Order: sequence, then structure tokens, then C-alpha cells
Amino acid sequence: MARVRYGARTEAEIAATRAKSAKIPDIWSTGVVAVWETDPDVIAAVLPPPLKPAGRPLVRANISKVDLPGYPLGAGSVAVAAAHGAQEGWYPLVMPMTHERALTGGREVFGEPKKLGEVTVEREGLVVTARLARHGIAFVEVRGAVSEELTPPEPTEKTDFYFKFLPAVDGSGFDGDPVLVHCVRNEKVRKLERITGDVVLRESMYDPVADLPVRRLVEITIGEKTTDQKGRVVERIDPSALLPFLHQRYDDPQQALDAPPEGSAG
Repeated sequence: MARVRYGARTEAEIAATRAKSAKIPDIWSTGVVAVWETDPDVIAAVLPPPLKPAGRPLVRANISKVDLPGYPLGAGSVAVAAAHGAQEGWYPLVMPMTHERALTGGREVFGEPKKLGEVTVEREGLVVTARLARHGIAFVEVRGAVSEELTPPEPTEKTDFYFKFLPAVDGSGFDGDPVLVHCVRNEKVRKLERITGDVVLRESMYDPVADLPVRRLVEITIGEKTTDQKGRVVERIDPSALLPFLHQRYDDPQQALDAPPEGSAG
């Protein structure tokens, strides 16, 4: 009988897949990073418990093109500075990706708020333009000109916070308690330049980052970097505390709250 591709994989095939994942070489990306100060009460409003605002009301936009062999990828995020106890880090509100392959592991394994979108980084000489777009709206645009070459920083460790959960099948909340994930990234930078420019936030009902206004621009840079990441569950979360923030994850949160009709096949 021919191989049934939906059939169970052997232990050897599963082990080979794991071994291949463990040997991924450094993957370098070229990306624009913009950091700005916004209103402190806005930061506090978007953080689900037990996350709290960090020392400064910062927002960070990452807009990158990733050099995956034969599979170029656009990857972005908009995150706010946050703290979980003594651990400071970033809480991403939206992470647009240009391919579904980049969504699956991040959303299902780590709980990242990834969505399909358009991510562009363009450079002509010293002029740089980077955008995050969904539903035809470039809701973040960073534009400017390279003004200075910077010394790349030493390798650094950065932490992102994610909430991993499954909406309940009956629309009542969650199937099981949500968990808070600490995702630790080790970042190496081989080239870094400063950009003199600005950040434009456009209104979008699906990606309302315009609610995080630029009160003071801290920095804009463009650089080449590579990162690895490891995640761990650090705490189980009270479902009633996270439920009011469920809409952050979906364009139409009603889909996650409504039980499907009987006989529905999805």
C-alpha cells in the first residue's frame, strides 16, 4: 500500500524532525526598530494581569525581512514595555507575518499574537521606509534616512511575554487555564545604523496601534541581527482576568466567544 501521508509517523521520523529543528543555523534579518514614549495610562490599559507597566512607557515597533533560504519572510511586531514581577521585557500586541509557516509555531507553541499581514523594508541609498500593513492599511510606517553608523552592541538577552490559551468550544471562555510564557531571546547584531526620521501610526479598527501615540521618539535604527529563542511556562492565569483582553488576539473576537452551531464542520 502506498504511504498514507495523514497516517501516523514512526518514532524514527519524529526523532529526525526534532534533530533537524535542533540544528537550525543562524538566520540573519535586516530590520528597522523604532522606540517611542507614549502615555503611561495607555500602557497600563493594554496589559493583562499579572503584567504591569515597566519603568518607562515605551512602545517598540520591529519591522524585518528575514533571509530564510528559498523562503524570504517579512516579520514584524508592535510591543509595549512590561514587567512580570522583577522580570522586565516586552508584551507584543500584534505580530504580522507574511507567511503562514511563520504563524504556526509561534501561535500554537509560544502563544504569540501572530497574524498574516504585509511587512516591507525598503532602502534606497540612505533613505529607509518600513511598514506593517493589514487589510490594506499601513498601520505603522517608519521613514527616514541613515544618519550615523553605530557600534553593534554585545550579544544581549531579551524577554517577551505571551499568553497561551485555547478559546472554549462552547464559547464560555477558555478550555483550561491560560498560561503566561516567558520567551527568552539571545540576540546578536553584526551591523547597526541610526535613522533620523519619524513614525506614522494610522487608524485601523483591526490593529489599533494609533492608540499608542508617539509622545517622544527615543530612537530609530536599522540593523542586521540573528536571534534564537526558548520559552517556558511561568504561571497559570486566572481565566476571568484574561478574558477581557481576548479581543487583542482576533480581528473578530466574536468568533472566539460564540459556540459554533450544532453540526458545524468549521
